[in-house]
Amino acid sequence: MSTTPLLSKVLIANRGAIAARILRTLNALGIQSVVVYADADRDAPYVHQADEAYSLGEGGASETYLNIDKLIAIAQQSGARAVHPGYGFLSENTRFISACDTAGLVFLGPTAEQIRQFGLKHEARALAEQAGVPLVPGSPLLASLEDAKAHAERIGYPVMLKSTAGGGGIGMQVCHSQAELARAFDSVKGLGERNFGDGGVFLEAYIARARHLEVQLFGDGQGQVIALGERDCSTQRRHQKVLEECPAPNLPDAVRRSLHATAVQLGQAVNYRSAGTVEFIYDAEREAFYFLEVNTRLQVEHGVTELVYGVDIVEWMVRLGSQALPPLANLAEGLQPRGHAVQARLYAEDPAHDFRPSAGLLTEVTFPEDQGLRIDHALEAGLEVTPLFDPMLAKVMVHADTRQQAIARLATALEDASVYGIATNRRWLAHVLRDARFDAAQIDTHWLTQLAWAPPAMEVLSPGTLTTVQDYPGRQGHWDVGVPPSGPFDDWSFRLGNRLLGNPDEAAGLEITLNGPTLRFHRATQIVLAGAELPATLDGTAISGWQVIDV
Repeated sequence: MSTTPLLSKVLIANRGAIAARILRTLNALGIQSVVVYADADRDAPYVHQADEAYSLGEGGASETYLNIDKLIAIAQQSGARAVHPGYGFLSENTRFISACDTAGLVFLGPTAEQIRQFGLKHEARALAEQAGVPLVPGSPLLASLEDAKAHAERIGYPVMLKSTAGGGGIGMQVCHSQAELARAFDSVKGLGERNFGDGGVFLEAYIARARHLEVQLFGDGQGQVIALGERDCSTQRRHQKVLEECPAPNLPDAVRRSLHATAVQLGQAVNYRSAGTVEFIYDAEREAFYFLEVNTRLQVEHGVTELVYGVDIVEWMVRLGSQALPPLANLAEGLQPRGHAVQARLYAEDPAHDFRPSAGLLTEVTFPEDQGLRIDHALEAGLEVTPLFDPMLAKVMVHADTRQQAIARLATALEDASVYGIATNRRWLAHVLRDARFDAAQIDTHWLTQLAWAPPAMEVLSPGTLTTVQDYPGRQGHWDVGVPPSGPFDDWSFRLGNRLLGNPDEAAGLEITLNGPTLRFHRATQIVLAGAELPATLDGTAISGWQVIDV
């Protein structure tokens, strides 16, 4: 790398896993770090690990991480020389970039003009068309519903109605008929206006069995652009990525080369600067790909590319902003993919209840030791997970020699991890990874809609008065510090019940003292009612004690 002096101090304008990840690179480069935090994030580990930390006050995103005036004031107060936006929040906000320029701060990302050009999807389509990039048949911005109907007839149903300023799966609706298009038109326009301040919509042909492929770009802003391979992000739920991997499996080499060349061609057309991603829809049956959009920022899934290519994209962004990045042609020499990497997005959400967000106190956070395991996170026991921001907790990645090894080790890592105190999608992710269709790479952007899953759990609908969780022998030997002996009152019946089930004597169970609970079992299992007789029913039918009952 160049010996040109690097920026002395950088402000991280983000939170959570990406803030911790950028901090790690700044520390390795010997650059002073400045982090900002909403009061809800004040106990996050990276806040205390940074050289300087500044509060953005109370409130949600609009009052904190999206408050441009606060961020610029903190950057100036701290003496930061540059700002790294990470992803999300202000990473693609041209007004923020202009504010950085006015304040004399280096924005570690693309130019405001490049973000503007690619930020609106209909303009990005026009740029891609000029650069000769294959496009899904579509329409310009639609003036009215009648205009939409006419273009839909030309394209052919089904079509995808899309908000031009949308992102993250927001503002997208598949329409199989003119009636569905009429119902969706005002709704999608309204979503764009409310979420992105732009009600523009357009149509694209809908490819039912599409894969989602993307090419990682890096440009020097002077016309040199290189591709760092491609990723497959087809495993999605409601247009949100769940698993990402590099390189893309089951992709013909000719298609792979063409994909990279096409993305580079588009980046060179605008003299692209810094990290970016060109996303494509891939029709495996026709071995044809089509332009989808450009993300003018660091991607959530950039880590799998780093693992396979042995690079640090964040470091490249910092060195480029310091004017200390070697020529890209030199960096590209000898860059070859090695092995396979898969990433799972660990979320604070409950798969058993339609993936609703979860918040609360983390009581335990441990991840297994694995040489190929990388976890980008900002978690520790005792941390309060707030409902104010995106529910992503961590990005769990594994790099291995083969795809099958990476998949198996990532599933095992998720199964062996302990993230307790709130509901997460950890077990669900492991189930997805172990599905035969994912193992065979027989995937598209909708394959998860056919995934059958139930949590290995029972849900307490009503707890019952004085019903407690007990195990044998319970807490012993702590009287000296004021903890009395515990365990089941009738430990003889307790142990016999476990023996009937083939459990060890110490396996935990529910001890009912006054009124029993109402439970819902999400998977088939077996239970025993041991001890004194009590009335109990299963699906409305009376059941007896001292026998193994199939649920």
